[in-house]
Amino acid sequence: MTATDRQTPPRTAAITIRASSQQRDLIDRAARLLGKNRSEFMLDVACREAQDTLLDQRFFVLDPEAYDRFVEMLDNPPPPTDALRELLNRKPAWG
Repeated sequence: MTATDRQTPPRTAAITIRASSQQRDLIDRAARLLGKNRSEFMLDVACREAQDTLLDQRFFVLDPEAYDRFVEMLDNPPPPTDALRELLNRKPAWG
């Protein structure tokens, strides 16, 4: 299933940015290569980068008790189940 196959909610929120004419022209050339308009291209790229940024978070804070539980779970994971295998083999919705 591609992104265009999915039903997308209507776009009602505006995002406005300023760019140099060289940046705009570069974006337009890349968008045309993909058969997209500037807005579609920029929104796709921005959303992909946002997802990568959120998924790439490696730093999080836990209180000592939660940290100990977390380390315990890492050191002693449960045995794999059919549901876990299915989950790990599933293609992510964003990819």
